[in-house]
Amino acid sequence: MAATPRMPGRVNDRRLYILAAIFVPLIVLAGFARSYYLKPFFATPDIPGRIVHLHGIVMTSWVILFIVQVALVETRRTRVHRRLGVFGGVLAALVVIVGILTALLAAARGHSPGPPALAFLIIPIGDMVAFSVMVGLALYYRRKLDVHKRLMLLAAVNVLTPAIARIPLDVITNNGPLAFFGLTDLCLLACIAFDTIKHRRLHPAFLWGGLFLIALQPLRLLFAGTNAWMNVAAALVRLVQ
Repeated sequence: MAATPRMPGRVNDRRLYILAAIFVPLIVLAGFARSYYLKPFFATPDIPGRIVHLHGIVMTSWVILFIVQVALVETRRTRVHRRLGVFGGVLAALVVIVGILTALLAAARGHSPGPPALAFLIIPIGDMVAFSVMVGLALYYRRKLDVHKRLMLLAAVNVLTPAIARIPLDVITNNGPLAFFGLTDLCLLACIAFDTIKHRRLHPAFLWGGLFLIALQPLRLLFAGTNAWMNVAAALVRLVQ
């Protein structure tokens, strides 16, 4: 989330993070406007339970924090950025806990966009695993700014998948995982390409982080309907019943 300071002889890549701070909330708004943010203006189903409201509040807070942290670095208020990072770690933990609980309760109700609820559960669980890995590593490498900021950017872009999946466009709704995972990957690859061209090298954080996030997508689809996963999913759902 930190941008590279403007120094002679160093490549300034702050534009990438400023664009991300604009692009990420726009995609989130586009995806969840009808069902959450602008719900009074649309005849969409009622929000099922308080946990979904909490999930929306926590995720929205994370997006806002991402914007604020980028803005703080852009205005060179890095001390505030670091102090706010402590709150960011707590908020990230809430994102994972509330996100997993929301997914489990949805599966317990049999809620799914199409596939069997237990099979679909692997998608949001995988999102939370990917998010926790990226943010956890970013916090671990918080003193290595070149690694930290790239991992935080990957975490922010990765959580766009649920929003992309809800954008009311035929090309997305008609193509399912191919569309919403594919568009997420395009966002990831655009960030990586911009950074690589700017620095004339592929940064290891983008290389290994990007490979991890992209590889996790087909793996989830492959395991979703297996007996092993269905047994695991059923055991997880029983914890909230």
